Amino acid sequence: MAEQKRNDPAQEPEQSLSELLQVRRDKLRDLQEAGTDPFSITKYTVTAYSAQIKENFDAMEGQKVSVAGRLMSKRGMGKASFCDLQDKEGRVQLYVRIDELGEEAFATFKKYDIGDIVGVEGEVFKTKRGEISVKADQVTLLSKSLLPLPEKFHGLTDVETRYRQRYVDLIVNPDVRRTFEVRSQFISYLRRFLDDRGYMEVETPVLNTISGGATARPFITHHNTLDLDMYLRIATELHLKRLVVGGLDRVYEIGRIFRNEGMDTKHNPEFTTVELYEAYADFNDMMDLFEELLSGAAMKLLGTYEAQWQGEQINLAPGWPRLTMAEAVKEHLGIDFMAITDDVEAVAAAKARGIDMDGVEPTWGHALFECFDQKVEGMLIQPTFITMHPVDVSPLAKRSPQDPRLTERFELFICRSEMGNAFSELNDPIDQRQRFQKQVELREGGDDEAGMMDDDYITALEYGLPPTGGLGIGIDRTVMMLTNSSSIRDVILFPTMKPLE
Repeated sequence: MAEQKRNDPAQEPEQSLSELLQVRRDKLRDLQEAGTDPFSITKYTVTAYSAQIKENFDAMEGQKVSVAGRLMSKRGMGKASFCDLQDKEGRVQLYVRIDELGEEAFATFKKYDIGDIVGVEGEVFKTKRGEISVKADQVTLLSKSLLPLPEKFHGLTDVETRYRQRYVDLIVNPDVRRTFEVRSQFISYLRRFLDDRGYMEVETPVLNTISGGATARPFITHHNTLDLDMYLRIATELHLKRLVVGGLDRVYEIGRIFRNEGMDTKHNPEFTTVELYEAYADFNDMMDLFEELLSGAAMKLLGTYEAQWQGEQINLAPGWPRLTMAEAVKEHLGIDFMAITDDVEAVAAAKARGIDMDGVEPTWGHALFECFDQKVEGMLIQPTFITMHPVDVSPLAKRSPQDPRLTERFELFICRSEMGNAFSELNDPIDQRQRFQKQVELREGGDDEAGMMDDDYITALEYGLPPTGGLGIGIDRTVMMLTNSSSIRDVILFPTMKPLE
């Protein structure tokens, strides 16, 4: 059998796309006129899948199976054809002979196109060349593909088209399917990890009358019945902490977040996070949990602590460094912020290192943060926890008992990217009201990313929020790391795209 010989598309007569489309529609019309409309079929029983057949060939050899999927190639040789059938697990070869099908059915089969979806009944066997296959004795057309797939030797390579037509991307690029399998596996692992530790999964509103829980520009919509502007949530934080007040000591939510901001390789206007809160815990407990979660996910999903991302080799084995923000700035820029007490001196020290302070409040805390944000963050490759952020940029975190300029907050950085954010949660309602008021003043001054006063949340705190540790993790960015993806659009099935004109 010469099943390995394949047709060279370059030697086939060229047809315009419009001609190809018409040919496929003509074939569909002929089928319908003959009373064999594939779109009238509502069900097909599948008894085996490609990977199952290959992995269990010794047990399945000679068995009758029923498989279904998309035709990805056809190599015809007169009275026999070899095809590749793609299903949810991969591909398996089909061997279709006129002797097995009969002349009429074989003639019909030869008219099928690449991309058509078929059901095949037949026997599992191995060809003389050793390829595990299904010898077909019945082929049923289940759906007619009216558009041709991208030419197989070049595939779907245009990045923007891949994002806009993810359905085609998934068909022709196997690595893309693997990326989203890893995403699904990570979310499943995350749920098991938290459930096993006594966390309860909850759901909170996407539509809110107040934009809060983070500093970001919201999307605004309008509720017609109430004649009220509403905001798509920019975080789940405030509702989740209300639940901790109510006695749900360990809660989490995996959900979509919406921020009306720019788009780049690390940001999409809608993205997925998990936020979790644990009563009677602090940010140190959240560091331990975060490290255990990510290192465990790497071992479970990748089989190793080693990963490649953004051109770097990273090691996710437990034992990640923990540096205060001031320590990191001192190490990389030589500025000892802990020895500086004056705002003017702090701002001057930052500017002397080339830090742009334009449009930034000229305080000690903002100077420290800008030094880290503009210079140091881009130097962090291996997993590193940066702790003790200035209170000026942490409106929901508890102040440090040792230094009221700082908060018990951390962010995890890997390959110059923030992976998650956590606090010892602020549970002082008087302090919280003052910080909200400062956010309101910034908004009134024209900063539409500033937060709003949430009186009901203050009321909840007045009933008493226990000492609580909270953690937010960007699921999209974590999947980018686990799949060595360079853009957030590679790990979101349907990323936000500008409409075509």
